[in-house]
Amino acid sequence: PFQSTIYMLPTWILGAFICKFIHFFFTVSMLVSIFTLSAMSVDRYVAIVHARKASWIRVGRHATLGVVLIWILSVGMAAPVAHYQNLVEREDNSSFCWEVWPDRHRRVYVMCSFVFGYLLPLALISVCYMKVLNHLRKKLKNVSKKSEMSKKKTALTVLVVVVVFCLSWLPHHVVHLWVEFGSFPLNQASFVFRMVAHCLAYSNSSVNPVIYAFLSENFRNSYKQAFRCRASSECPLNETRDLRSRAETANASVGHKGHESQTGQML
Repeated sequence: PFQSTIYMLPTWILGAFICKFIHFFFTVSMLVSIFTLSAMSVDRYVAIVHARKASWIRVGRHATLGVVLIWILSVGMAAPVAHYQNLVEREDNSSFCWEVWPDRHRRVYVMCSFVFGYLLPLALISVCYMKVLNHLRKKLKNVSKKSEMSKKKTALTVLVVVVVFCLSWLPHHVVHLWVEFGSFPLNQASFVFRMVAHCLAYSNSSVNPVIYAFLSENFRNSYKQAFRCRASSECPLNETRDLRSRAETANASVGHKGHESQTGQML
């Protein structure tokens, strides 16, 4: 909602604090999501390729340390944005939120963000997943067709994740590099391109869980089963209720017979 005001309103109306905070928050979120994806690829690489060592590498202490390092690195890389983002006043008493950098510092920052926030994570993700696929190919060379299909599904998931990562973040970096090192046009087409790039960058974190979920056969089967629960015989929840009802009826019947037996003995 804050970012949409930049595209919809001719002036900034949210004040100096929001001007600094929202751009800082966006940069931190961007870096955290990218570094987390990179860490996940390393985690999968260790779990599959180095399965024997994974038991002492993939522990809670190391996971916590990794999360803390990701956030510290992200906040540190985003700090210049919070420092140089300012509210600029116009002559007509209107204002706009803009980054005011010293000469050439902005170019250095944009290039560093592109290298450390896109190229290196992309290279790390690609290398880790390629090693995982290579390991699976060698390990599952002479296996059943079912294992072969599982290997192909894993390869498809890896390919989709890497492609989505590239497509989500590349337009964002193209815009920033174009502005700093080229002549970015100010027209309707470039305005739409900037909005699309912004939306794609935000969508990456929300798309990945969908990819992992719907490419999982277990998830798809459970999803279909949940929507097919129309008849009582098809729904596990209804089956549980039926079993519970039968058990309660049986207990009541046993109790009733026991009560009749005790009454007969008393008579």
